[in-house]
Amino acid sequence: MRLPWKSTDFSSKFIIDLYICSHKKNTATQLANTFNINTMHDNSKKTLELVEKRTALMAGGGEQAIEKQKASGKKTARERIAAILDENSFSEYDIFIEHEARDFGMSGKTLPADGVVTGTGTIYGSPVAIFAQDFTVAGGSLGLMHARKITKIMDHSLQMRIPLIGINDSGGARIQEGVNSLAGYGEIFYRNTISSGVIPQLSVILGPCAGGAVYSPALTDFVFTVDNISKMFITGPEVIKTVLGEEITMEQLGGARIHAETTGNAHFFAQSEDECFRQIRKLLSFIPRSNAEAAPTPPPADPDYRYNINAIVPTDPTQPYDVKNIIRSITDNSDFLEIMEHYARNIVIGFARMNARTVGFVANQPIEMAGVLDVNSSDKAARFIRYCDAFNIPIITLVDLPGYLPGIDQEHAGVIRHGAKILYAYSEATVPKLTVILRKAYGGGYIAMSSRHLQADFVYAWPTAEIAVMGPEGAANIIFRREIATAPDPNQMRKTKVEEYKTKFANPYVAAAKGYVDAIIEPAETRRALLHALRASRHKTQQMPAKKHGLPPL
Repeated sequence: MRLPWKSTDFSSKFIIDLYICSHKKNTATQLANTFNINTMHDNSKKTLELVEKRTALMAGGGEQAIEKQKASGKKTARERIAAILDENSFSEYDIFIEHEARDFGMSGKTLPADGVVTGTGTIYGSPVAIFAQDFTVAGGSLGLMHARKITKIMDHSLQMRIPLIGINDSGGARIQEGVNSLAGYGEIFYRNTISSGVIPQLSVILGPCAGGAVYSPALTDFVFTVDNISKMFITGPEVIKTVLGEEITMEQLGGARIHAETTGNAHFFAQSEDECFRQIRKLLSFIPRSNAEAAPTPPPADPDYRYNINAIVPTDPTQPYDVKNIIRSITDNSDFLEIMEHYARNIVIGFARMNARTVGFVANQPIEMAGVLDVNSSDKAARFIRYCDAFNIPIITLVDLPGYLPGIDQEHAGVIRHGAKILYAYSEATVPKLTVILRKAYGGGYIAMSSRHLQADFVYAWPTAEIAVMGPEGAANIIFRREIATAPDPNQMRKTKVEEYKTKFANPYVAAAKGYVDAIIEPAETRRALLHALRASRHKTQQMPAKKHGLPPL
């Protein structure tokens, strides 16, 4: 090969770039031979040596292992990182880390990068820290040095106050390293905990995540899963079959859909890895990169005119509607990122923007169980409220519920304790809290949904709001039981008393007269009222009693 310039004129970067862009089957040695390494300077030889070493490590577990990974519909660790981050923004660290295990034949084994890729990059230009377990290398198993790479990037993310993204794809603890593997998990769990509420922590489950490994994602802020790829469980199907004699598949036991719909362990569910990566990028566009910063603020925008707030809620108070359409009718671009969409659907949580400012929405969902609060929806809302408070994101609450769900199952499931979580979360939150009562606000549900009594900053009500101890029908049956029973026409008397109760109590004016509602507004005034409240409360300060920490009803 004859070149128009001397091979010694190549810069190190040119050599590396040329190799990366060349056929992957070429080795760095072949590249060196092509350019006659004997004529190069010593620094060029060392550069080629670096390229060769790094290339071998970046191949992970080798072609066969990579092909097996791709055959199962999964990307490699570095492909996943590249797909999540901005193009060419990733800088990898600790690629030359080697394991220190010597027992059970490990002394002669080479595990490239010790089965995990770590580094930093950017998403929409904002820095993030990231690690991805490499299943092609020893099944992504966690040993001591593997764990140290992860804890090092975790420490880095906390010190630099940038979000942390962890991609989990691992067979679990590396058995050959014994207690060192368990120690590694403990170090990770500790860092998850001390980073909580300081930086966003995102866990992406893109393969198996079993045993002790599942507790790290459980300690993070958001968990992402992909259908037919993500698996999370404490004990696998084989153990369950051996111990309990029950047969179940991995997907049925701890697949993505199970955790998105049934357990509530997953906050996001996707059909493909690429969809999952888009969800990650969108979430990070809404939230601050630490608790000391504000969320990104793109240019403000009006809602989509197709969402007519006056036409969304039926005139009949017993008819359901989709509260997400109310949210879209008042938010910038009608954009709303729902979280835990498939779990406890009787309550809706998620992020949107109001005049470019990120806000968190908590809203009862009338099309699901009439929007009642129960064990699962209380947990779902309470955790989201605490997240918003930790990262200084204002909370907007839309109220339309008949109260807490009654029944033996709920009582035995601990609805008292779980229901108290939402009361605790709202009471503890010091960020701006804005509430709009759309229709029903009965009993304990009225109090729990960011009422004035839990120190909401602004409480608005629509003319259709009904604020009372219970629904008119139930209240009339109790208050006027004797009159109804002794009336010549009990049904007609019941109707009369129901209307009497509605007139006297089931409206927003009684609460407004007591100062529990700040203003009764037309539906079309909702966005304007909320924007005003957000501006007024932008520099809100609230001093809480000095204490180490409270004791929420966990």
